[in-house]
Amino acid sequence: MSTHPRDRFDLVPNEGAERAFIDARDRGRLHHAWLLCGPEGIGKATFAYRAARSLLGGRHDPSRGPLGVAPGDPVSQLVSAQSHPDLMVLERLVEGGKTKKSISVDQARDLPEFFSKSPSQAPYRVAIVDAADDLNPNAANALLKTLEEPPERGVLLLVSHAPGRLLATIRSRCRRLSFPAMSRSVVADLVAGQTGLSDEDADRIAGMARGSPGAALSLATATSLTLEEMARRWVETGPIDPAEALSVADGFRGAEGQARFEALMDRLAASVRDRALDAGSQGRGEPWAQLWGRLNDLPERAAAVNLDRADLLAAALADLARTKAMAA
Repeated sequence: MSTHPRDRFDLVPNEGAERAFIDARDRGRLHHAWLLCGPEGIGKATFAYRAARSLLGGRHDPSRGPLGVAPGDPVSQLVSAQSHPDLMVLERLVEGGKTKKSISVDQARDLPEFFSKSPSQAPYRVAIVDAADDLNPNAANALLKTLEEPPERGVLLLVSHAPGRLLATIRSRCRRLSFPAMSRSVVADLVAGQTGLSDEDADRIAGMARGSPGAALSLATATSLTLEEMARRWVETGPIDPAEALSVADGFRGAEGQARFEALMDRLAASVRDRALDAGSQGRGEPWAQLWGRLNDLPERAAAVNLDRADLLAAALADLARTKAMAA
């Protein structure tokens, strides 16, 4: 299981962003709202918690980067325990074992009350919204009211994977920090250092993650590497062995099977995407691009109508076979 951003202390997602944040704070120009933008899994939430620990008075540990605070610091321990009185986190709630689709307006309406109080233990009160993209329309409007009346000694950190989808009035009231994808070599070093995988396997994982350290650490398992190899082979080589496909489908039962199914479909879609890009350079990418779109939609449609995962895999592989014939 991947580590939650609140419990990451040694990953520095963007040293330049950290120094810009510190410079604004030290010069007395700390903006009341920061929009953290970049691909999902790039470390934006990790930055938010690093910034929060610093603002909440955590003692700086230079060995852990510009905003580094040690895990044993009292502030870090309160944040990890989700019990710091001056930190509020808005994220999708989990009820009955299921994560809700959005952050509700009731959650967002708690922000004004939170910021109306003075900090009880720290120099600032801090709220993290992870992610702002998950706010439903009413929640977004409730958040906007807080942005329109900046809290004294209060800082909002908004994580966004797709800032263009946010209200323009929210974007305009925030200072923006961008988090570009990391290089493959940096991600590979991170994976090798934190998982013990070989350099070769760590590099393969980094390639799969496309510059996202969060995705890389989630993918850093032998199962992910096996699924990647299988998906590539199915896309690149001849007819798929029906017995192999049936054997794979047998592993789709239960909660672990659901995760395995989603991981395989993700790797299959990624392999088709790469094939579409390669074929596109030769003017023959359209069938592959269309297949990529259909595969991306498949897991969500399956969950919506509770379709059998084995049947969905069979349908996806049949679609793949037709695409190969069209593109031949």
